[in-house]
Amino acid sequence: MTSTSASHTMRKAAETMQNIDELATKLIDGDRRALSRAITLVESSRKDHRESALELIDLVGKANRQALRIGLSGTPGVGKSTFIESFGTFLIEQGLRVAVLAVDPSSARSGGSILGDKTRMDHLSRNPDAYIRPSPSQSHLGGVARRTRDAVTLCEASGFDVVLIETVGVGQSETIVSEMSDLFLLLLAPAGGDELQGVKRGIMEMADIILVNKADGDLKPTAIRTCADYAGALRLLRKRPQDPQGYPLAMTVSAIEEIGLADAWEKMTGLVDWRRQQGFFDRRRVEQAQFWFAEDVRQGLLATLEQGETRRQMAELATQVGQGVLTPARAAAHILSVLKRRM
Repeated sequence: MTSTSASHTMRKAAETMQNIDELATKLIDGDRRALSRAITLVESSRKDHRESALELIDLVGKANRQALRIGLSGTPGVGKSTFIESFGTFLIEQGLRVAVLAVDPSSARSGGSILGDKTRMDHLSRNPDAYIRPSPSQSHLGGVARRTRDAVTLCEASGFDVVLIETVGVGQSETIVSEMSDLFLLLLAPAGGDELQGVKRGIMEMADIILVNKADGDLKPTAIRTCADYAGALRLLRKRPQDPQGYPLAMTVSAIEEIGLADAWEKMTGLVDWRRQQGFFDRRRVEQAQFWFAEDVRQGLLATLEQGETRRQMAELATQVGQGVLTPARAAAHILSVLKRRM
């Protein structure tokens, strides 16, 4: 590298750092545009953007701000967006600032997402104390986007008191949202035993509070019966050490009529306060940080399969597997041995 090109590279790096410093300062000051730019940066898959994103996260982490992280999942059509709009508005009326990170499923064919959460939460999106950010899942398992946890960190640094994380739907893999939230809510609709059988046991075991929505009008009696069914199912689960007496629990709410929101919030804050006093809250945050450290390592190792010589070898082995020359297990063992030798 010539002295001129080296000087240009150093100057460009210095400008990038200055821009990151300015972005971090604006974000910590509560600039919403800066927050949007920051989330776009951390969601980028470009290598240079990733380096800048890591610098940004380090800088905003020095603000040492903490929000209550609430994960929310539910069956399709249960009214997650309506609930979030009503619940978010309720929290703002309590004097809190609310950020919503809504993850939309990405098409397995085109990779595109609708990202229509701002449209579905029109009233909340226009509130100055609310921030709604839809993100594509990009086929990442777990019902959340790859960098949702980084986005949560940025929202905390920007001064939001509550961060609501909405997953793409209900499934066994949705439980990963519990690895980035302090409370995990499962939103369900009034139904009979069929839906109780359809909901995965894994997500039931992770839920802190089950909220049976649409408990209004003609559906109210059904909602009450459904709530009783889920309460009974929860009693059959093994008791968790991080839960006080009576948790996890099931409750009825009506997002449209805004019924039960205050009671649900009281139960949430009561559970969080108890966990803080018993030391479970901070311990869980530590465990989550360790989980995401390991997850980033795993994802980084998977990314190496799509690079350079490894990608070429993968393509060759895939061809041999398709021709029946090698079994999938034998081809996988070969590529793993190659990776081990390089490490």
